[in-house]
Amino acid sequence: MAIPFGGAARDKADYSRELRTQLIEQVMPYWYDTALDRQNGGYLLADDKKGRGEALEKQLVTQSRMVWGFSHAYLHHLGDGQHDYLAAARSGYSFLTAHFLDPQTGGYFWKTDLAGKVRDDRKLLYGQAFVIYSFVEYYRASHDGEALRRAVQLYTIIQLYLHDNPNGGWFEHAGRDWQPILRPDPTLEVEIAGLKSANAHLHWMEALTELYDVTRDPNIRNSLVEALRVNMDYFYPLRPGASSLHRQLDWRPVGGAESAGLSYGHNVEFAWLMVRAQLVLGVSPAWPHFFAHLNHALKYGYDHERGGLYSRGLGDQPAYDTEKVWWVQAEMLAALTDALRVRPNPEYEKALDQLLHFILNSQIDPADGIWLWSVDADGKPRNTTKANSWKANYHDVRAMVKFIEAFPYQPPPNKPKPVVPTAPKLAAPAASPSK
Repeated sequence: MAIPFGGAARDKADYSRELRTQLIEQVMPYWYDTALDRQNGGYLLADDKKGRGEALEKQLVTQSRMVWGFSHAYLHHLGDGQHDYLAAARSGYSFLTAHFLDPQTGGYFWKTDLAGKVRDDRKLLYGQAFVIYSFVEYYRASHDGEALRRAVQLYTIIQLYLHDNPNGGWFEHAGRDWQPILRPDPTLEVEIAGLKSANAHLHWMEALTELYDVTRDPNIRNSLVEALRVNMDYFYPLRPGASSLHRQLDWRPVGGAESAGLSYGHNVEFAWLMVRAQLVLGVSPAWPHFFAHLNHALKYGYDHERGGLYSRGLGDQPAYDTEKVWWVQAEMLAALTDALRVRPNPEYEKALDQLLHFILNSQIDPADGIWLWSVDADGKPRNTTKANSWKANYHDVRAMVKFIEAFPYQPPPNKPKPVVPTAPKLAAPAASPSK
């Protein structure tokens, strides 16, 4: 059971110190010590609070996210002097370019075995987006211009094959030859072929934001403007209760149970990523849009008794899925962090304090600082996965870094030592005359 929330709120700087300590002493060393594949390169992701498992595959999204996570840790000085996070990022980058990269038609395969033999050669926008996102961060950390060149090259290929010229937006699933897959296929592991999804378009916008930030390429800017627009208009509109998980290729609404409702985690993630994109573009952030999504999540999807953000809801109704998933808590932490940086608000302060209290006492395994996949509403573990083909060091590490850099802990200044009065020194006696 969760530790009941109550008592005086903790200072944000105090939380910042605790989270930074966890990142340096537990979280990043955990990922370095448990995930590096020292035989083949890349990462082995198979761990649970109940015991270590055996990795059976390498999947594009999490392999890319691990590159991003180690690069991010290196850039933000989270080393402990014993783990080389830049080398860890390089291991994943090298594995991706050696085994996931399609040497014939470009782009990156969806899945390989542990040694790098291709198991699924399809090209999914969701996965390609994280390749770009991770290569940009690796470029920032390593100054390896080849990584940035590869990211720009991948963007160019996606624009050529996956951009939906008649309707706008992007196709999300393609075969090895980049021919779009437009019929539902249960073997595809992300979203629904033949539809456009909030999930993939959100992360494509996220990747374009960082790629434009380092290149200032006008074509990439145009794509980012488009991605921002379709997300704001169709998937995450100003009225959050009308958010859509999927749209038809021509943007018509989609029926069916798989597309019903909204994801609170994605809504608040979109809110702060939207602001990030607008700042990179050099335009005024749409703060009313941001706060509409944050306030909607707080009103309908937030646990005001114990802290934490629920998973799913329907329109302007209370959440129907009260599971608390690790990445949802991370994105709420990021959104509340941005909110309080621009608008002091007692409600946001209370929600942030409750959220951090819940995360630290119920979502995190104190043995190593790793966030468990999910807990129920009152903090009882439901899924104790720590690492697998869908869970890496991305959402939680990013949110923790964002928080500690927004509200840094400042150690108290050293107090001057008290001055103890001393007796005046006496002049040295004159030297005795020689005898």
